[in-house]
Amino acid sequence: STALFPTFTTTSATSDVAINLVANSNNYTLGYDYSSNALKVVRGTMSSTTGLIIDSTGAVTMPYQPAFNAMSNAIQSNIGATNTVVFGLETFDQNNDFSANTFTAPVTGKYLLNTIIRLDNLDSASNYYRLYIKTSNRTYMTIWSMKRMAGDITYWSMQNTVFADMDAGDTAYVEIHQSAGNAQTDLASAQCYFQGYLVC
Repeated sequence: STALFPTFTTTSATSDVAINLVANSNNYTLGYDYSSNALKVVRGTMSSTTGLIIDSTGAVTMPYQPAFNAMSNAIQSNIGATNTVVFGLETFDQNNDFSANTFTAPVTGKYLLNTIIRLDNLDSASNYYRLYIKTSNRTYMTIWSMKRMAGDITYWSMQNTVFADMDAGDTAYVEIHQSAGNAQTDLASAQCYFQGYLVC
């Protein structure tokens, strides 16, 4: 019987095998990379930026899939009513979409966003603390009340995780809000995080 697809082979034991697709001036390559023993999908030739890799174990990685992890690297002291959380250090930023405490969606899609912050010296006279992830489309909030506490609390962590729809160019950032009480609460250095990635 006739094979449905052609077979591409190479006589050399040390070379790549590739199929090049060109349409409307766009150039893509599907190929086997001998040096890494992996199947790659590349925009351009095999030596260009690789979009998708399937290695010899079957693991799939996408080196430019939007993904970031940022953290605080300094104490943010005496927060008041409304404060943008400062994330001065990037652990990784795979597509360079995070800058100045803000993630900017490079493409339209659904993004998983997560933030964890540590609050120090919480004021028992406050009504509540609210933690927001604010995107261009909507705001996501978690809330925690101090009303049942007998006194100030040395430290406390809050978390907010959302599955957000974002359009290309939309932004997302983190905000903390304290209702009433004294501006005495600090955000701990190296213990506040903002993370996210494109899911679909």
